Amino acid sequence: MSLIPTTILTGFLGSGKTTLLKRVLTEAHGQKIAVIENEFGEENIDNDILVSDTEEQIIQMSNGCICCTIREDLRVTLQLLAAKRRKGLLSFDRIVIETTGLADPGPVAQTFFMDDEIAETFLLDSILTLVDAKHAAQQLNDRQEARRQVGFADQIFISKADLASADELAALQHRLKHMNPRAPQKVVHFGEVPLAEVFDLKGFNLNAKLDIDPDFLTDDGHGHDHDHDHVHGEHCDHPSHQHDHDHGHGGHHHHHDDDVKSFVFRADKAFDPAKLEDFLGAIVNIYGPRMLRYKGVLHMRGTERKVIFQGVHQLMGSDLGPLWREDEARTSKMVFIGIDLPKDILLQGLEQCLV
Repeated sequence: MSLIPTTILTGFLGSGKTTLLKRVLTEAHGQKIAVIENEFGEENIDNDILVSDTEEQIIQMSNGCICCTIREDLRVTLQLLAAKRRKGLLSFDRIVIETTGLADPGPVAQTFFMDDEIAETFLLDSILTLVDAKHAAQQLNDRQEARRQVGFADQIFISKADLASADELAALQHRLKHMNPRAPQKVVHFGEVPLAEVFDLKGFNLNAKLDIDPDFLTDDGHGHDHDHDHVHGEHCDHPSHQHDHDHGHGGHHHHHDDDVKSFVFRADKAFDPAKLEDFLGAIVNIYGPRMLRYKGVLHMRGTERKVIFQGVHQLMGSDLGPLWREDEARTSKMVFIGIDLPKDILLQGLEQCLV
């Protein structure tokens, strides 16, 4: 039996998670979706309720959706849903987990890798993060949860853009790109999102046939050939950042106070597999809790294939990807997104792992 795809929907309080979720549930896509909620708001329980299992708080609605609250551990809830599905008591094709607005998505994502039974039943597809354009600047300044939600995202949906000025929106998009260059951004109105941008994004997939998006480091995620410098947070002259003028570098160094930052490592030489494994193991051991997401395509000595790797906190995995094409430059690209990570130590250490 194939794995059940699961999507984590996160975002700060009031960012529009429920609006997006309702939109997805009511669209005529023919899929049965089970929804796991961290909390039940009044608005989530429609008049549609057919079956209410009060003991376990699983509610089936007439549109084929199932809702359940996380009373204890997420793992227990997932196991319960899987067991009911196996016995034919519930029918659903995929799961959406809606976190509370104050949740850190990290532990939710880790559930899918830590537990063998969960890993053999469910496939974590992606983390979707909603960002409220009107209030995001303040939320990102004040709340680490909001910054973490951005750092974990595979896809960012910006809501309430109509309430922000064009300059505010541009500044927000620029800031989000600095925090997480690998997540495409899309402005959405009242949760109107094509299903193809919500499901089957394969944000966590290490499958060889699903190579990492070759444009995941480009300026806007759409494959245009732009200068990548500002994505890396090296130089920036954007009004959303505070600046020190550093004319010696022909640009402004920005010193934004976000503790969630991203940086990129690139190398043309191959990695020594043993050295890289030792170094990443040590780094993850020390800084794992602060490493939100990291991902890359690696040129590794001893294989003609790309090595695709990624991780969440202390958990990392790698897989052999497609063969390097003859006309392709064998370049390693890695992106790290985390909280106050020691960029210099990481970059120097990775440099020393090269052949």
